[in-house]
Amino acid sequence: MATVDVTRVAGNIGALNALYSLQNINAQLAIHQTRLATGKRLNEAADDPAGMSIATTFDVRRQGLKTALSAIGDAKNLMSTMEGGLRKVQDILVKMRNKAMEAQGDTIGANERRAIQDQLRAFRDEIDAIVDQTQWNNNYLLVGTGGSGTSIPLTFLTGPESTGGTTEFGFVTGNAIAANQGFSASTSSIDQNGLGLSDAILTITNSASAVNAMQRIESALTIVKEAVSQVGAFTARLTFKEEALAVQYTNTESAYNRIMNANMAEEQVEASKFLILQQTATAMLAQANVAPQFLLSLFR
Repeated sequence: MATVDVTRVAGNIGALNALYSLQNINAQLAIHQTRLATGKRLNEAADDPAGMSIATTFDVRRQGLKTALSAIGDAKNLMSTMEGGLRKVQDILVKMRNKAMEAQGDTIGANERRAIQDQLRAFRDEIDAIVDQTQWNNNYLLVGTGGSGTSIPLTFLTGPESTGGTTEFGFVTGNAIAANQGFSASTSSIDQNGLGLSDAILTITNSASAVNAMQRIESALTIVKEAVSQVGAFTARLTFKEEALAVQYTNTESAYNRIMNANMAEEQVEASKFLILQQTATAMLAQANVAPQFLLSLFR
């Protein structure tokens, strides 16, 4: 700071020093008031270029994690829709098995077997209706190859990464994903790999045909039971991913918050300090402006 020489009035150094201090205080006060107004520690890159770069990286990451968490929630809802359809199909197949079992005994006659046959076919048709109705965003969830809008295997967003951020689900048969596995009760052009419960299979005329129908129904029931189990396992996997991403999101948000957002208590303390300094600097500037007047006494 320049030395004050009160004998030279052409340049009022004391007032210039006070003015410089006041300007600096005003600038600092403006920074803290802006932080209090916005809640942000960094309001422009000049505040902290390196910090702004790191905060931007964290911001991209946290928003990606938030998007992935939302997508996993949607995926779990889709899987719940799929599971609901499969469980209803499973319930109907259990009833069909019991009816076919009932038709094996010769205690019932041809008319009763025909009635059971009609009931089995009605149940089969209801399975087809359920499979047709189990959709998500106009995609069939339980229809195999040939179905309009078929979406199996399904690809879900489960992470924020540009590569490796998706997880695929498909019904597994043996060691391979059966992309064409469907659950319509009868094989048709709509579902080329359904459960195979055609009219011929569900024709009940005697004990032998009832046994054959029951065996085919049991095979279909096994396929559906395995599918329900696989849906449940994948849903649990989605839950694990959701929990892991939630922890990552919290930690990333914390890191972003520490760099980017203002400590409001600290900023208030600093703002109060500079408000007081602003008043004292203004008073000192006023005194510095009148200080050279004592030289007038030399001219009396």
